Amino acid sequence: MLKKVLAVLMSATFVLGVAGCGSSKTSDEKTTETENTGDSTKDTLTIAYTTDPEGFDPQRTAAISTLEVTSNIYDTLITCDADWNIIPDLAKDWTISDDGKEITFNLNEGVLFHNGREMTADDVKYSFERLQDAESPKAKMYANIIGIDVIDPYTIKFTTEKLDVDLLDSFAYPWTAIVPEEAADNLKTEPVGTGAYKFVQWTPQESITLVRNDDYFGEKANIENVQYKLIPDMTSQLAALMVGDVDITEVTADQIDVLNNTDGVKGFSKPQNSIQILALNQENEYLSNEKVRQAIAMAIDKDEIINTVVWGNGTKIGSHLPVSSPYYVDTTDVMPYNVEKAKALLAEAGYPDGITLSLKLPKTYQTHVDTGTIIADQLSKIGVKCNIEIIEWATWMSDVYTDHKYDMTVVAHSGRLDPYNFLSRYKSTSGDYISLLSGDVDDLLDEAVQEQDEAKRKEIYAEIQKILAEEVPCVYIQSLSKFYGLNDKVENFEIYPIDMLNLKAVSFS
Repeated sequence: MLKKVLAVLMSATFVLGVAGCGSSKTSDEKTTETENTGDSTKDTLTIAYTTDPEGFDPQRTAAISTLEVTSNIYDTLITCDADWNIIPDLAKDWTISDDGKEITFNLNEGVLFHNGREMTADDVKYSFERLQDAESPKAKMYANIIGIDVIDPYTIKFTTEKLDVDLLDSFAYPWTAIVPEEAADNLKTEPVGTGAYKFVQWTPQESITLVRNDDYFGEKANIENVQYKLIPDMTSQLAALMVGDVDITEVTADQIDVLNNTDGVKGFSKPQNSIQILALNQENEYLSNEKVRQAIAMAIDKDEIINTVVWGNGTKIGSHLPVSSPYYVDTTDVMPYNVEKAKALLAEAGYPDGITLSLKLPKTYQTHVDTGTIIADQLSKIGVKCNIEIIEWATWMSDVYTDHKYDMTVVAHSGRLDPYNFLSRYKSTSGDYISLLSGDVDDLLDEAVQEQDEAKRKEIYAEIQKILAEEVPCVYIQSLSKFYGLNDKVENFEIYPIDMLNLKAVSFS
């Protein structure tokens, strides 16, 4: 089975290599063609995308396809840079009370919405009350905020019911965008923000056009126009990049070498704030046994998965935090790869003749399908038979995520800036599909979110990671990277730890 997977992946690489090499246009010819058609690429950045956004209202969606566009149209009180640092945005500075329950933001003056009206603290209050209402998919994240007080037009104070030391981070996410009340009913199709780019046009299933906001309060965007072009197939996206029809597109790991060896384009990769896991449903009779879960963990060769599926562009992990997190602790040696030890653990659990489990894999994500296929082959060596079911994403969401009807599944969890929102799913009361039913981390999580001493908080999160590594509610496979193909003249492109694609600093050399 593993040989078959390798053959398929190698075949895919060959096809993509041919697609890249098959372009008869040299870099000079592409430039000439661009000049002849009058399309000045120095003024327009073209980005390929695979799925239409769910409109452009950032407070009414959780779709990344929306947020990666709207993060250029709207601003938030604060934001983060590519290195996880919280930095000012609409707020020029802020203060936190001694008890940690109040945050006061001082706003930049003279910030204009795209409709020409000045943004004030009243708009901030309106936007956060809208974020908290029943129509907001992120309302629960902000339920702890019980007071929003406008001090003056450029000062606003937030008060929480309980201490949450990570609360500041929650003001940086793109769904906390500040919107004008008078435009709120039409934001889905006519977004009005304060951002570095203004919305021009959306042709569903075709394209999205933005133009630089020359009245922007901060440093203006380098490139005048941004066009998103819908190309549903990744192979077609790569071909479009190769001939100069797009400047930025997501690619797969095996395409990076092709790009870096082709004139006019280049590859870009970076670890992202995301992890890949094999989730184990502890409501299953076999998987409720800790020794069975430990046996499964020790039977999985993560290095083989990383080298085969993502061509070495991943980092193996032992617990539920990405390596880019400042709270990450290396626990990969807790359950090291050891087939003989895995067999012994399975026998100790009472199953010397093996067991049979279902393995549901989301069809939409080839990385997870390929990973699951390799895992099934590896587990067969200790007597664990996997019945693979490849299902549509909507079915995965309903059956696995919502109804918990699964034994095992492979999926990724993208993260937040704070570790609590990564790890709180392991509370025994969370109801999450991967809850740690023993409740061993409940008190630690409650303690962590109220601990103001940074060093002590890191110790608590380190202990939680150790427990997860030992009790194995999931097998933690790898911290994932993200891969892009770029026109080789694109500069200052970055990947961020939250769901945004900030294009303000991007330029052409």
